[in-house]
Amino acid sequence: MANRINRAIELLEADQAIYYDGPHTGHVLTYDQGRADAKTWADYINVGMEHGAFDMTGLENYMRGLLDGGPTRSGHRTPTVIVEAPVNGTDGPNVTFNAWQFRQILARGAHGILLCQAESADAVKGFVRACRFPHHKTGTDTLGGGTRGRGSEPTAAPIWGLTQEEYFDRAEPWPLSPTGELLLGVKIESPAGVANADEILAVPGLGFAELGPGDLGLALGYTTLQRRPYPPEMEAARKKVFAGCRRNKLAFLEGATPDKIAASLDEGVRVISGHNPESAKVGRAHQKRTMPV
Repeated sequence: MANRINRAIELLEADQAIYYDGPHTGHVLTYDQGRADAKTWADYINVGMEHGAFDMTGLENYMRGLLDGGPTRSGHRTPTVIVEAPVNGTDGPNVTFNAWQFRQILARGAHGILLCQAESADAVKGFVRACRFPHHKTGTDTLGGGTRGRGSEPTAAPIWGLTQEEYFDRAEPWPLSPTGELLLGVKIESPAGVANADEILAVPGLGFAELGPGDLGLALGYTTLQRRPYPPEMEAARKKVFAGCRRNKLAFLEGATPDKIAASLDEGVRVISGHNPESAKVGRAHQKRTMPV
């Protein structure tokens, strides 16, 4: 029996790595695809709307399909769904102006959001505020009050299997709220983001973060996708972001192949990209994971 709504958070609480599937340029957002994905091998499904279509009707149908195709083999109502939002986290005003996108995504019943191109602490604070209801007060001395308004609970709460009142309580970022079920992350993928990484990663309300080697490499002049070992300036950026994650107790996201997953896990990587079920199989065995897939 599941202990949480959000399987990804339940695993991270147990210091187990989580593995995701789903492309960065969209996802097949249909009811039938949701039914099929309800039994996914992955711990969460990434829906890439940074470069894919901002399709809220599709996302709503997909979430209904996940629900009707569930529960998962681990006993959760649905797999976790995290959406890469098309908002660029470059500065506070830009994020605040585009906060309607976070509200739309969360209203469909998604379990988390990834803010791409995070470049300032003010932008990330605005992101977290936009995902919080204003009656929650933990961390507001640093963040300011939540700006998510009433109106999404009739559509989101049924996906989570909660009453609307329960949803108001549980739709909070973890681990800022220990009982929260929202998993919020940031992608640091520019020289400006790396320069401000210490301040960004200290913002309350985040649960995970990653270095975006594709965009960072492009900004540094590398037109081919860089793989580890990175060029020296990218390795230095990775070291800084990873250290900031450790300092603030955030899960660090990075790709890993089956032959390297054990070393990544031993280093402390806890969110695994790469869309590779074999990496997940090897990694879960290495960590002696007991939660069913």
